[in-house]
Amino acid sequence: MTKITVDHLGRGAFVYIRQSTADQLLNNPESRRRQYGLSDRARQLGWTAVEVIDDDLGRSGGGIKRPGFERLLAAICERRVGAVFAIEASRLARNGRDWHTLIEFCGLVGTVIVDEDGIYDPRHPNDRLLLGMKGTMSELELSLFRQRSQEALKQKARRGALFLSVAAGYVRAGRDRIEKDPNQRVQEALSLVFAKFSELQSVRQVHVWLRAEGIALPVACHRAAEGRSIVWRLPLYNTVHNILTNPVYAGAYAFGRTMSKVSVKDGRKRVERGLRRPQSEWDVLLKDQHEGYITWSEFERNQRAIANNATGKGSAVTGAVRRGELLLAGLLRCGHCGRKLYVGYGGKAGRYYCQGALVNHGTERCISFGGLRADNAVGTEVLRVLKPLGIDAAVKALAAQTGETSAAQRQLDLALQEAHFAAAHARRQYDAVDPANRLVAGELERRWNEALQVVHRLEGEIAELEAQKPAPLGEKEQQHLTRLGADLELAWSHPAVTAETRKRILRTALHEIVVRIEGGFIQLVLHWQGGDHTALQLKINGAGKHRWTVPEDTLSLIRELARLMPDQQIARLLNRAGKPTGRGNGWTKARVCSFRSHHGIAVYRESEWAERGEITLEAAAQIMDVSIMTALRMVRRGIIRGRQLCRGAPWVIKAEDLAAYREQKPSRRPLTSDPSQQSFQFQ
Repeated sequence: MTKITVDHLGRGAFVYIRQSTADQLLNNPESRRRQYGLSDRARQLGWTAVEVIDDDLGRSGGGIKRPGFERLLAAICERRVGAVFAIEASRLARNGRDWHTLIEFCGLVGTVIVDEDGIYDPRHPNDRLLLGMKGTMSELELSLFRQRSQEALKQKARRGALFLSVAAGYVRAGRDRIEKDPNQRVQEALSLVFAKFSELQSVRQVHVWLRAEGIALPVACHRAAEGRSIVWRLPLYNTVHNILTNPVYAGAYAFGRTMSKVSVKDGRKRVERGLRRPQSEWDVLLKDQHEGYITWSEFERNQRAIANNATGKGSAVTGAVRRGELLLAGLLRCGHCGRKLYVGYGGKAGRYYCQGALVNHGTERCISFGGLRADNAVGTEVLRVLKPLGIDAAVKALAAQTGETSAAQRQLDLALQEAHFAAAHARRQYDAVDPANRLVAGELERRWNEALQVVHRLEGEIAELEAQKPAPLGEKEQQHLTRLGADLELAWSHPAVTAETRKRILRTALHEIVVRIEGGFIQLVLHWQGGDHTALQLKINGAGKHRWTVPEDTLSLIRELARLMPDQQIARLLNRAGKPTGRGNGWTKARVCSFRSHHGIAVYRESEWAERGEITLEAAAQIMDVSIMTALRMVRRGIIRGRQLCRGAPWVIKAEDLAAYREQKPSRRPLTSDPSQQSFQFQ
């Protein structure tokens, strides 16, 4: 008894065609012809309406989204399908979910499944059992294929001989080995990327610099017709990042650096590929397999720098050098809670503060303090440690300025050499053709002209760079730079030095700074890159005070001097005493007046001395009819009581104390009986 009924023939026959990969579409046309041939078999079995579904050509049947298969299921549910034709079960599905869904729908609506072996009705238990076994075998077959191929790849990778693709800068040398690209332009372009990262310590900054200088980087391009070739393009950020993070440029062979993650979304399997794995989880890592552009130690150092630049990766990283005048951003860690400190700017000054507990737990902030004093203290300590290295840095800067061509010009020179070769090659092709064959000669002439235009453009760019190149340092400039190297503090505070440069210097020397606030002091522990530690302690400003505040002793001194002398004399006395203003300047009459007004100190009046019953040393000497030096000795010996606020300030003597002394001392007896006899004063 035939399984095909009139009801089946009254509906249409659907032929499902699929091949898994684009490579199969290109190289396996016979399988596709066999599948299209099922249309003729459907007509031989009695169907007149035959529909071919080939939407899934180039798609795997292992569970990814297949629009053709979904269209087939929709047609089955609409009872428009009498039979589903496929050469084998693996064409319809390579996973149990899709296969059993198809069987279930076909059994519900009475659709038969036809392959090269026979006709199956899912409503019959025996046919359903056989179909289930075919689907299971198809799924198992795919698993075996995958397992064999993966194990073979891993075995070859363990020997360091598996190269699915070759990175720009390398070429194949045989079947299982690579070596540096002999093109010198390619080598120098890649070496430039690593050199600039060593200088700038930021992938983003290297990318911006390359774009600003107009330097193109080599990119490996794979075309089916031409094979692998190198093209030159202005770099994207991902291009620079991939170069700096690829271990192949450190001479290492790595396999299994990425993985795939399978998840279920909207009822379907989703595969996320290319997820990076930690280095400890790589399947294969073989160092010193080939010649590298950098050493392995440099590669590891670069990876640490890139990881530390990731600002949003938690408190374990310092973050990249960012804009802002505060120098310790990313280096400070709270000694109370262990979290990294934030940076905040208000007006011209900035502050460091720890608010990790506030954000995470809603508790109060740990610590907060102004950044300028801490920056100055840490900068001074770093300069003290790095001072012996200053002269060596100056000498290297002189050598770099006088002996190196700019990176941009070097890349243009190499590009010009390639352009000259391309132009010469185009000319040889033009000379070899018969001039009468204008169809060929015209095209070759056009190519020659384009090559000459490239040469002309590059020569113009090189000439422009030569015109912009600064003149070499003269003898005076070289001596000045050497002096700056000897005096590192002067170089640090030079107006041309930016905050970003100072931050990089600090990050080169320091690993981390742990800060605590206890007992009115900021306690800093500097952790150097070499493993040493240095402790610093800074006094915290009182409430309402700032770093320009005049010390309390100076304030008290001015408050008392204002009762003894005018502003002009106060300014002279403070300058002689070495007591500057809050900003470190000398005192003037106007500054003393402004200071008094700010602190509510009354101006000096001439009558104040008399109102308080006080006299000067000069007045006391005149009253006692002695010399000023004699009166001074009497005051210092305690014969007469007097006080002096500071050295250089006037002596203040109470009038009542002087009167009491005169009453106790007997009157001086005259030298002669002549009352008109005068005495001679010796100077």
